[in-house]
Order: sequence, then structure tokens, then C-alpha cells
Amino acid sequence: MSAAAKKNLAELLVSSNLIDLEQLDQARRDQRQNGGRLTTAVIRLGFVKNDQLVEFLGKQYSLPTIDLTGFEVDPEAIKSLSRQVCEKHMVIPVSKAGKVLVVAFADPSNIYVKDDLALLTRCKIEAVVASETAILTSIDKYYGGSSKIENLVSEIEDINAGGIGPAGFGNVEVVDQDSGADDGPIVKFVNAMLAEAIKTRTSDIHIEPYEKRFRIRFRIDGALMEKTQPPQNAAAAIVSRIKILSRLDIGERRKPQDGRMKVKMRNGQEVDFRVSCLPTIFGEKIVLRLLDKANLQVDMTKLGLERDDFEKFIEAIHQPQGMVLITGPTGSGKTTTIYSALNELNKSDVNVSTAEDPVEYNLDGINQVQMQPQIGFNFAEALRSFLRQDPEIIMVGEIRDLETAEVAYKAASTGHLVVSTLHTNDAASTVSRLVEIGVEPYIIAEATTIVVAQRLLRRNCTKCAVEIKLLPEALTKIGVAPDQVPLYTKLKKGEGCEECGGSGLKGRMAIFEMMTMSTSVKEGIFRNASPIELKRMAMRDGMRTLRQAALLKLRAGLTTVEEVLNTTVADNV
Repeated sequence: MSAAAKKNLAELLVSSNLIDLEQLDQARRDQRQNGGRLTTAVIRLGFVKNDQLVEFLGKQYSLPTIDLTGFEVDPEAIKSLSRQVCEKHMVIPVSKAGKVLVVAFADPSNIYVKDDLALLTRCKIEAVVASETAILTSIDKYYGGSSKIENLVSEIEDINAGGIGPAGFGNVEVVDQDSGADDGPIVKFVNAMLAEAIKTRTSDIHIEPYEKRFRIRFRIDGALMEKTQPPQNAAAAIVSRIKILSRLDIGERRKPQDGRMKVKMRNGQEVDFRVSCLPTIFGEKIVLRLLDKANLQVDMTKLGLERDDFEKFIEAIHQPQGMVLITGPTGSGKTTTIYSALNELNKSDVNVSTAEDPVEYNLDGINQVQMQPQIGFNFAEALRSFLRQDPEIIMVGEIRDLETAEVAYKAASTGHLVVSTLHTNDAASTVSRLVEIGVEPYIIAEATTIVVAQRLLRRNCTKCAVEIKLLPEALTKIGVAPDQVPLYTKLKKGEGCEECGGSGLKGRMAIFEMMTMSTSVKEGIFRNASPIELKRMAMRDGMRTLRQAALLKLRAGLTTVEEVLNTTVADNV
């Protein structure tokens, strides 16, 4: 394998006259457009036959070949790797003897995959070459089919006839004569997909049409993972089924649509789905966001706040008036933090009203109002109405414009506690964003109580995390103070296992940056200080930055260096 490794696969294919340079360019364009490996592209385009490629790869990398169509795979070997890992690397374990695992590869050109599998299984990996088609067929056969609708349905234990169904719809039939797909399996497939998403704690489902394929991906713990590629001729029927369940117009395929549906599991669990439909050049892409109230954590003590930050936040939300701002990008956990705060404040002696777009979760005892921008009912209009409803606490989904900001800050200055969100990178830049919108600096300084920036860090898998050591230079490079390096003795990293799908990470936790309106920060706002100056002032007054908060989680062995670097930026102050 070492001789071939000196050349990449593309060079080998061309130098062996299996394809020419023009075909290589076509294959690379196809690969960029449709995904997959280079080997997949050359077969898809008909430049090379399956058997021909297998024989070529075996010869080039000095590996034996295997015909999986007549081979009975060892059940013990199958247990060594998860389906997700097999589909990701296009491999399948075929036999196991002691600590030696024989694995069939569709593309042995990536020498690092073998090392990854050895680390994952703690076995010596013996590679053989098989066709990609045969590997996919074997994955379906031994792990349970998901590329075919009927096989996927039978694999989901939570589904039976009528086991899951949208509340209020009964048995809705989808009739789409152009889809080329049978109605029965489509209904079962959509049910199975929704049930599996709920079971795996998926946050979003992406249903995506392309020119030559149709794929479904789940976002789990913040990372998108491909789950299946249903037959392309089933795409229209699957999309139509979801649009009907979401009360969308199945005849409208030219403009975006938004809808909602409620799914009830056989065990009584109810989950809301927010549905967004977007026309693309190859069909309609649908994204479903799961809004599972059972997974909504509204206990303030379980947000992951450090003790001093927890005390700052509790003090801020219990003020009789003022503005509490939660900032961060989409998917950073702002909704959970706000609902936790509202849950803490939701008492029988206060009137709490929220203006949301959309209302994601229903909270008992709180007056939640859905925005209707198509009729002119926006955040600013809702806020004006709230002020005539004798409220103590107001939540406005997002401050997007000057009109909303002015009404919100007026409420915060006249005896109301206002909680809202902004999309900014950190706490200090929130001030410049408000000034940019048009809010006067003196209003921001006087009426704002606290600004909270947050992110979500992926956690180490508790099943496979092992202790690791890092050089002091590596720690100081990511922001650890030299005198703090000796404290980093419990560093851990997940090796990858069945529980976490081979990633080494499972679950997420929040980190926070809390800027209170200290005297120095207020003075900085009055004189239009830059975000960097405000951040420096807040740090001197005791603010823990997002990077510092992430390093605390790293020190506790809860996350990895890679997650710290991917989620937060260095404190260049």
C-alpha cells in the first residue's frame, strides 16, 4: 500500500489509463455537485465498471478483493462498527478473529481511515477491497435497510400501524401521481423518519433534493449527519406528505412556505415540528425543527452556569425593571435560557407576556403571542399592546429594528422587566449593534441591566472518554494563563464508540459571557467606547469571556480543545 500511497487516487487512475484527464475533470465536477468519493463519481458517470475498479484498487494497493454478494458476514464483526461509521467511510467489517478485524473498503486510498478504525475498535485492521454497491447492499442487509423505504420502516421499533400520527389529522393519504412512489410506504417512511428523529434527540431534519440524488440529514448535537438517501422517484411524494401534515399548499412549489405540525407517539409523547419549505433548482428543500417540550430544560440550576455567573443572572432577572439581553447566533441556546428565566419568574402574582416569532414552546401561566407580520402585527405593535395589559415582565423575541428597540427600552425604563435577544458575536458588541440600530447610548447605559452572550459546546462522550495530556505550550496557545496550566490535569477526549456514533462527543452544554452594567462599563458606553474597550473594562470588573468559560469546561474534562477552538474566539484584548 505504501507504493500507491505516494500517488493520490486521481493520479493512479490517470497514469493507469483507466480514465483520461478530461474524464477526471468531469468526475471531480460530479463529485463537487453530488458528493461522495472520486470512485463513486467515476462509476456513476460510467467511466469505470464496479468490478474493474475493485480489481484495479486491489492491485494498486496490494490488497485482496472480496465478492460480498456470495459472502456471509460474521455477526460478531458487525458489532465492531456502527452503521454510521460504515456509511461515513464506505466500509463494512466482514470477519473477526481475536483482535484481528477484516474490513472491506470501497476506497482504500485514504490511509488514515484504517488508523481511525483501529483506534475505534481496538483491533488490528486487515483491509480488503469490495465494490461500493456491494458494501451498501451489505450495510442494508446486516444493519437493517435505510436506503430503501420499506426496510427502514421495519427497523424502527416505535412504529406500527397507527403508532404515530399527526394530532387532528387522522390517517391522511397522499396522492401524487407524478411521484412514481406508492402511497403506503411513503406514509410509513415519513412516520419512521419523525420517530427516529425524536428517539435520537435530533434538533433539525434536512430533506434535500439534488440533480441525481435525494438525501436526508439529521442535526444531532449541532452536527449534521447523513441518515439515508431514499429513491429519487420518492422525493415528490415525501415532500407532499410533509406539506400536507404541516397544512402547507402542496400545489405551490415556486415560493417559500412555513408551517407547523404536532406528532403524537404511541407512548403519549407529543412533539411539535416547525416546518420550512424552500424551492431549489432541483425541487423543494424542507427543514423540520423539533420542538420537544420534554427536552426543554427550564431549570435555572441546570443551565451550566458557573456559580458567580448564576448569581449575577439571578440578580439581574429579579430586578423590578430594566433590560436583560441574551445574545448569540442561531442555535446557541438562547431560547432555553430565556424560557428558563421566564420559568423562574412565572409566579401567580406577576403578569408575564411574550411576543414571539414563532412561539416555539407553550408555557403554562405565561401569555404567549404569535407575531403576524403579514397583517402588520410585529414586535413593536405587540409591545405597545402589552403596555396596556398591565404587565410586570415582557419578553420580546428579538430586537431587529429601531421601532422595536425604542418601545422595548421605553418599557424597561418605566417599571417593566424586559427580556429580549440580539444576534451579536459577544456581549460587548451588543452595545455597538444597538447604537447602529439607532438607540441612544445614554438609554442603553441607564436601562440595560445585563447582557449575556452564549454558545453551545459539544460534550465528551461519557462512555468512551479517556484521559489525555497536553503540552503546556499547547494550553497557553489557546488562552490558558501560564500560572493556570498546572490546574489542567483532568483533560479528556472521547475515543469514539457505539454510543456516540464514533465521534467521541455526545450532548451539548452552554457557556456564558455576562456583562453587567458596572460604573466603568456605563462610562464607556456614554463616551462611545469601542467593543474591545468595553470588553476590556468588563473583564477588569470580573466578566468571564466565552473563551475563558470554554476553558473551564476543558479543565473539568467535559469537552475537547477542538471544541473550544471551533466554538469560541481568542480574547485579543
